[in-house]
Amino acid sequence: MKVCGLTGGIGMGKSTVAEFLRSRGAQVVDADELARQLVQPGQPALNEIRDAFGKKIVAPGGRLRRDELARIVFSDATAREKLEAILHPRIRERWLAQVEIWRQENRALAVVVIPLLFETRAESHFDKIICVACSAPAQRERLLARGWTPEQIQQRLAAQWPVEQKISRADFVVWTDGALDTHVRQLERIFVKL
Repeated sequence: MKVCGLTGGIGMGKSTVAEFLRSRGAQVVDADELARQLVQPGQPALNEIRDAFGKKIVAPGGRLRRDELARIVFSDATAREKLEAILHPRIRERWLAQVEIWRQENRALAVVVIPLLFETRAESHFDKIICVACSAPAQRERLLARGWTPEQIQQRLAAQWPVEQKISRADFVVWTDGALDTHVRQLERIFVKL
């Protein structure tokens, strides 16, 4: 089985690329989805996060107030490191376990979507790495369309490596500035090589 890491900057099209690979038969697990599972009510990680950041980050119904936590961790690098120390080992443990299940099922291709793949030094787990990238103006436009403020965009960009650095370390790059059919053509060429 080939194991492929999929990374890139925020708002650059990782989800679209992951869906394309899934539609071609790849098994896909997304670190962001695993993170959402880990902070559901009753999960040990949520309790640790509450203990680390205070009760204000949990809503009365027991759900994580993601907006409040984001406000804290994206304005304070030390707080972000504290959150990452709680979540990242658990996320890695889960995607590694999923990859192992697919390996035992004799699947052909497993794809793990990890926005912070290089930042978390996970590259040694992958046969190949795809970086999804676009221009800074396109990225900014997409994030503004999500309703983010310029300050939120800047804070999140500061929490990741520059996309140029990710591109330089990846085996393949999908450039997502153009039309969707252009992305598909790039992905078809990459998929054949995987």
